Order: sequence, then C-alpha cells, then structure tokens
Amino acid sequence: MAKLADTALDQLFTKARTRNGWSDRPIPEPVLRELYDLVKFGPTAANTTPARFVFLQSPEAKARLAALSSGSNGPKILQAPVTVIIGYDLDFPETLDRLFPNAPGAKHWFGDPVAKEVAALRNSSLQGGYFILAARALGLDVGPMSGFDNAAVDKEFFAGTNIKSNFIASIGYGTEENLFPRNPRLAFEEATKIL
Repeated sequence: MAKLADTALDQLFTKARTRNGWSDRPIPEPVLRELYDLVKFGPTAANTTPARFVFLQSPEAKARLAALSSGSNGPKILQAPVTVIIGYDLDFPETLDRLFPNAPGAKHWFGDPVAKEVAALRNSSLQGGYFILAARALGLDVGPMSGFDNAAVDKEFFAGTNIKSNFIASIGYGTEENLFPRNPRLAFEEATKIL
C-alpha cells in the first residue's frame, strides 16, 4: 500500500475538527448506506462486529435523544442533519457462526457475561472510531459526544433488545459555529515508548 496524500491525511486527521454547528444540508439515505458499507470492513476481534447504529434523522427522533442528553449536547443533536447512536449488541456471539466461520463454536468463547460485555464495548468503540474516519472520508463532519443518560437512551431506543448505548455522534456538513481552537495533544515522548 502507498501512503495517503497529505490532503487525505488532513481530511481524516490533521485538519478534521469536532463540529458543534451544522448547516441544514441533508444527508441522503444512500450516503448513510455508503457510510455503513465502509465501517463494516474495519477489523474487530474474531469479527465480532457488535456495534449497532441508529441513525436519527427525523426531528421527532432527534428530540427524543436531545431530551436525554446533558449540557450543550441537546441543541447540537437537534441542529445536526443526523445524530447516530452507536451501541453494542450483547447478543453478538449469535452471529459468529456466520461471521467467523473458520472457528466453529466461537460463540462459546463469550460465555462469561463480564467478558462478553467487555468485548462488546471494546469492539464497538473500535467500530465507532472507524465510523468517524469513514464519515470524514465521505466528506462529512463529525461531532462525537458522550454526555447523555445511557440507561435512559437504552430504554428509549433499545427496549426489548440486548443492545446498550456506547456513544453518540452527530454527522453532517459542519459550520464554524462554536468551533473552538484546536486543543494541544501529547507529544510522542509523553504518550509512547519504544521497547
């Protein structure tokens, strides 16, 4: 593989920003499908793919989520063309015979409920990171958030399932509204070791 061009790296990382303000430009359903079709190729442990994505596009659906958010997140959810609940399905082992056929019986690896939840949370978080990069690759801006009542969101959007919310992310075409200066990052020497 070749290194991506600097313009691509800028779009994905160095010039990409967490957006707080949004234009009213809609995101058509084919773009949401294209977004998922990129995300699904990100690797997860044993191809568990526990993430589940609920795209809230209607004003009514966004209002239901905004009412369960904290601080300034409510207005961001309402303004964005789409806000996505990224959850994790604790029933993910049931799909492993199909998704990880090279290891028959892999679903039994996750018999311990605590280990299963850790695996689901970890791998859905990984998929959430792919989601952010895939959205940026498609020219969308992203505003990930964690300020909401997880238990209330689970009751409101995942009742009757074994799915739990992980985090949320607004997506669309961002504006400069409420765009804060980029915060510092840790230097290589502070965050890494080479052994």
